[in-house]
Amino acid sequence: MRTKLISLAGGLALALASSTSAYAQQLTIFWAEWDPANYLQELVNEYTAETGVEVTVETTPWSDFQTKAFTEFNARGSAYDMIVGDSQWLGAASEGGHYVDLTDFFNEHKLGEVMAPATVKYYAEYPGNSGKYWAVPAEGDAVGWSYRKDWFEDPAEMAAFKEKYGYDLAPPKDWKQLTDIAEFFHRPDQNRYGIAIYTDNSYDALVMGVENALFSYGADLGNYETYEVQGYVNGPKAVAALENYKKLYGFTPPGWAKTFFVENNQAITEGLAAMSMNYFAFFPALLNEATNPHAASTGFFANPAGPDGDQYAALGGQGISIVSYSENKEEAMKFLEWFIKDETQKRWAELGGYTASAAVLQSDEFRNATPYNEAFYQTMFKVKDFWAVPEYAELLTAANQRIYPYIVGGEGTAKDTLDALAADWEATFKKYGRTK
Repeated sequence: MRTKLISLAGGLALALASSTSAYAQQLTIFWAEWDPANYLQELVNEYTAETGVEVTVETTPWSDFQTKAFTEFNARGSAYDMIVGDSQWLGAASEGGHYVDLTDFFNEHKLGEVMAPATVKYYAEYPGNSGKYWAVPAEGDAVGWSYRKDWFEDPAEMAAFKEKYGYDLAPPKDWKQLTDIAEFFHRPDQNRYGIAIYTDNSYDALVMGVENALFSYGADLGNYETYEVQGYVNGPKAVAALENYKKLYGFTPPGWAKTFFVENNQAITEGLAAMSMNYFAFFPALLNEATNPHAASTGFFANPAGPDGDQYAALGGQGISIVSYSENKEEAMKFLEWFIKDETQKRWAELGGYTASAAVLQSDEFRNATPYNEAFYQTMFKVKDFWAVPEYAELLTAANQRIYPYIVGGEGTAKDTLDALAADWEATFKKYGRTK
């Protein structure tokens, strides 16, 4: 009987031995090079202190992120144990066998109830409505807006705006007001411009920008279950949304034909624009007086509603997945168990990461923590995303090739542009056997 008893000292020795063993364990998480990756490294340092498992967040510039990730995937390499991958990768990564199936983990921990519904749908599940999960929502993100409060609250500007448009100057409630305000503040002779929007067609910037209009106008890219696109991406609401986005381009600063998050933050920090579109993940820099001389007078609002009251925003952010070629899958699973804890998610938000935890998002503590958190909270419950199918890269390329010449070059009409895009997408889906 005594041989079966473990003394307190013996238990402690066992724990120390386990800890010593853990110190030899290492995990590598791969992500893009940006501030949230730095925040994640701070967070996982606490995991290391708690467990002894050394976790490194390896990063690469956004321009190389997809290429480097899939090169390693296709080589069946084990350089990365986990990856914080774009939502659009779910189809390609899961069907390609690159991600570990996390369905049992998801269901065991009831993550469908724990995480904000949109983040589960777009960061974790593939195919849609299948109940199959390949990632844990990690970095919530979406497009919002920053604006110059001092310009909006100037009594002379307020009086002039009301006289011209018939309503009070304030953060826009809909896309008509957004356009009116952009027009009102567009004053090239004063080096002031109305708005900064995404136009870069290198990856997904332009398309994500257009989606903010398209989704809020009540349009969709297509039927995500049947892959029908005719009447969706080229329907009347989509056409009106694209026309409005092109109109906004006319109120941007000069040289705004290839812009993404860097330039759109600069539109505020350099005093160029009244309003600027950007992902919430890039807003912390706008509150830093060292990087934004207008920090004290910078405000934020959620993507406005469309003409019929629909209000959505383009989804950014990523889920964290276990790479199927990792030699440390069991340890990676333990890390995910730690990551999803309420206290970890709260700490993740405190460090600057955008948690996907519904409870943390809804808390007064989170919503009041920064001037943009309230807008972020509102947005994360009404976001939509691009196609997450394996052929998403072809779909994205077609969208850029069709939309960019219309927005920036003024070529053709919105209807012709979207009709051509619908035909492109139909051909792609037919080629991959998704439609007859």
